[in-house]
Amino acid sequence: MSAITARKSFVQQADDLSSTSSSTTNSIAASPKETPRHSPSTSSLSSLGSNSVVELKAVNGKLLDTHGNEFHLPNFTIKQIRDAIPAHCFQRSGAKGLGYVARDLASLAATFYLFHTYVTPENISSTPVRTTLWTLYTFVQGLFGTGLWVLAHECGHQSFSPSKTLNDTVGWFCHSALLVPYFSWKISHGKHHKATGNLERDMVFVPKTREEYASKLGYYAHELTELMEETPIVTAGTMIGQQLVGWLLYITANVTGHNYHERQIEGRGKGKHNGFGGGVNHFDPSSPLYEAKDSKLILLSDLGLGITFAALFLIGSKFGWANLAVWYLIPYLWVNHWLVAITFLQHTDPTLPHYEPQAWNFARGAAATIDREFGFIGRHLFHGIIETHVLHHFVSTIPFYNADEATEAIKPIMGAHYRSNVEGGPIGFLKSMWQSARMCQWIEPCEGAEGENKGVLFYRNRNGLGVPPQKLSPPADLKAAKSDS
Repeated sequence: MSAITARKSFVQQADDLSSTSSSTTNSIAASPKETPRHSPSTSSLSSLGSNSVVELKAVNGKLLDTHGNEFHLPNFTIKQIRDAIPAHCFQRSGAKGLGYVARDLASLAATFYLFHTYVTPENISSTPVRTTLWTLYTFVQGLFGTGLWVLAHECGHQSFSPSKTLNDTVGWFCHSALLVPYFSWKISHGKHHKATGNLERDMVFVPKTREEYASKLGYYAHELTELMEETPIVTAGTMIGQQLVGWLLYITANVTGHNYHERQIEGRGKGKHNGFGGGVNHFDPSSPLYEAKDSKLILLSDLGLGITFAALFLIGSKFGWANLAVWYLIPYLWVNHWLVAITFLQHTDPTLPHYEPQAWNFARGAAATIDREFGFIGRHLFHGIIETHVLHHFVSTIPFYNADEATEAIKPIMGAHYRSNVEGGPIGFLKSMWQSARMCQWIEPCEGAEGENKGVLFYRNRNGLGVPPQKLSPPADLKAAKSDS
């Protein structure tokens, strides 16, 4: 099979998997159902003869991740994944879901009651001690708030219960209380699941290409190999900014989302782009992230935010804005921090590929994620969202309390393509944030890649870590300009 034929087969597969629900239609093109039941096309390596496989590898070149490990394109099917999962893992219980919501709400309420009642000047005269305890309060409430966020996330995927009405009602209330536009996020997040790892359609943490990264620094792509490494303090500053305001930048300006809005199927993206004032956000019904049919849901999301803002204003006016900051605002920032950290590390790792459209398919994109470990907090307070994310991208309607068993079931099918980094537990999770920030600066094709493999991109960096970036020649027009001068 030629490289061109292989590429065509993958494009055809994307077309075959193109049906979707009315509330989550992709803003660029048709895309697969969130949990498709049919398998990829015959473009997988398992469908080719051994001679054809050798021929394809020889023609297309070797793929290397950032660590230098050789990467082979996944060749399992979605049907194989689904068939491997025990039937009972798909069962959802509204009663169990509501029980977890009640638990998290009770945890939030009890924590507030205990601190508000006992951490007072009358009971604790030392100001430093009270300050320390209230600082602990903001952290703990941030953990419980993140857990509630995750349960609303379950509602958005319809894994909370068999009832769509119950799911959306609970999700709207919980996310609105956390200043999340529930339906707006649900729609864009559904599109993220339908196009994970697709550079032109994915909705969050789409990495910069080499050209984009160089342009941001004011250089040409070929000049990156000549730059000094990024100083650790710059890396740290970028990480702090990401953790503080990353979520807000995403919902208000679509930062880290794709920027191909001109292709929006209803023409809503004409002249719109990511960034403030670009017309791409999670609040405007005319945003190119959505279609006209979504307008009422976007407004309902905005209404939820308006009610929460009104309640917060009344609380601040009556009890003081400093109290409101401690009671709600700082825990809210902790929730945002955990949300960004979790999502960043689910989709950013030196081992993960990203795909240009011609090389992408649903199975490849779903496999381009990684599980990590965050101990008691991750498995119990965060409801396993860190530990079972790979399974979640293949079948997002499986409830979190069945996800561990389902994950074990798909590991034999995925083989080497199942990725996890559990070393060090919670400390390892935090260390991975630094490693990914230092090693994953931009993506580019592997050196010598041709045909379909040229559409498989891996992270590279200018910090001398892992596989070095390719050495490129200056563009022809730049060479001509220099020769004329």
